[in-house]
Amino acid sequence: MKNQVIKYFFISLLVIIVDQVVKVVVHNNMSMGTQGQIMIFGDWFKLHYLTNPGMAFGMKLNFEYGKLILTVFRIGAMFAIGYYLYSLIKKQANSGLIICIALILGGAIGNLIDSIFYGIWFDNAPYDAPSPWFHGQVIDMFYIDIWEGYLPSWIPLLGDDYMALWPVFNIADASIFVAICFIIIFQKRYFKKEEDEVSSMSTKELELQE
Repeated sequence: MKNQVIKYFFISLLVIIVDQVVKVVVHNNMSMGTQGQIMIFGDWFKLHYLTNPGMAFGMKLNFEYGKLILTVFRIGAMFAIGYYLYSLIKKQANSGLIICIALILGGAIGNLIDSIFYGIWFDNAPYDAPSPWFHGQVIDMFYIDIWEGYLPSWIPLLGDDYMALWPVFNIADASIFVAICFIIIFQKRYFKKEEDEVSSMSTKELELQE
């Protein structure tokens, strides 16, 4: 049991380390925006350094302590995911599911570190932040440039707005995204044991009633 816990939590730790190393390298060696971007595969995949002040896809809570509330929520979510990971290991759940939750935990902590510390370490908190602590901006760098430009005016709500089809993301985001995709694709396999246990309990209850 102990070795299993160490193994799966090490996956989370590995995600955190790789994520943070990449972010530090990008911050120290690249200029922000199009001026510093590096082409990897043609024009469609490039390194593009930018910061995200809020949630995924640049969304944020638009009031003074919105970022602080978001960071505190992330801390709570981190402990909840960590506990869920431990409970899955203890129950000997499907190893694929456990790995996915470990990836999600690592990704969540990776971006949480940015929110808590980067306002101090990299001085990247927004100018109007009440404090640099807990107001750091997440560093993103991977850009899959499928399409970007102005949408036609006839499109409701979004017409005439500039939009990129794919957001800029980081290792932590990718870890969470891939894990969620695998859970959705393989959910029947991952949760089969739980379904079998529920079915077995229902069968026993029927037998007792008879």
